[in-house]
Amino acid sequence: MSSSTAISAHLAVRPDWLAKGAEPALEPALPIVDPHHHLIDRPESGTYLLPDLLADISEGGHNVVATVYLEWLSMYRADGPEAMRPVGEVEFANGVAAMSASGGYGRPRVCAGIVGHADLALGDAVAPVLEAMVAHGGGRFRGIRYISSFDPDQAQWGATAVRPVDLLRDARVREGFARLAPLGLSFDAWAYHTQLGDVVDLARAFPGTTIVLDHVGGPIGLGRFKGQREAVFADWRAQIRALGGCPNVHVKLGGMGMKMFGFDFHEGATAPGSERLAAAWRPHVETCLEAFGTKRAMFESNFPVDKGSYGYGVYWNACKRLAAGMSAAEKADLFHDTANRVYRLGL
Repeated sequence: MSSSTAISAHLAVRPDWLAKGAEPALEPALPIVDPHHHLIDRPESGTYLLPDLLADISEGGHNVVATVYLEWLSMYRADGPEAMRPVGEVEFANGVAAMSASGGYGRPRVCAGIVGHADLALGDAVAPVLEAMVAHGGGRFRGIRYISSFDPDQAQWGATAVRPVDLLRDARVREGFARLAPLGLSFDAWAYHTQLGDVVDLARAFPGTTIVLDHVGGPIGLGRFKGQREAVFADWRAQIRALGGCPNVHVKLGGMGMKMFGFDFHEGATAPGSERLAAAWRPHVETCLEAFGTKRAMFESNFPVDKGSYGYGVYWNACKRLAAGMSAAEKADLFHDTANRVYRLGL
């Protein structure tokens, strides 16, 4: 961070603390696609690269067969036109994917799908950027995320980027958004629960574009919403139901280890176990499943961002507890098939 007094956007990772909460994998043979993780190498965020992800997968003991890389506003090209610099991140992720695909790094196909970042505010001029990402993505580039999350209280959980509250309604942004579907590209939406009405409006305006709502739609649990979980839940649930009525929208079930959700998993003497996580998340997961069904929902790790709250293996155990009692087909959707289909992984 730029200031020693600034609040970090992400919780610190404590390996010894995480080790105390480690668990053996439940249903270890169940195939998993992790459709949302990052690879990081930045001074303010630390380092989490291929060996780190593979270590988490191995130590967790779960059958992760493939992953999808999500943009981190990093690894950009150092020169060339500003608009084209994010192509570098797609090149980086594709390089990691090529390493993984060589078979020399174990079974998981890491970065089998890639979601990058492009500035949709360029309007129609974003088309050459998207085309360059397709060209340099090794057949793995699947879409973009254009983060719209902003809240007046966000400094309390360390978020620093200032974005217009109604960014997804901006005419130029929508002009750029219209360039996704013709290229067969999807859109990952990251917005707080106070902004989900914008995602609903966007989905209805572009019914032919696949939209993936990240992190269960971001119900805020800090700032002016601290201690207001029931009221927030009611507002969030209404928007989730509206989004569920949009056939082009899918939802990722995860990300709830982030500070902004207001859970206290990180405050215990030991890392939380999967039973505790499942109990805390059940209302949100069940609401999403009621709205979207299993064929439009997928569990996501959001690692390493969520690693400050719990371990990788414990996360997937919590998901398996949440899916207990479901049919084999429903479990396949949530852990593998929905992600495989939405991100066109060809597994």
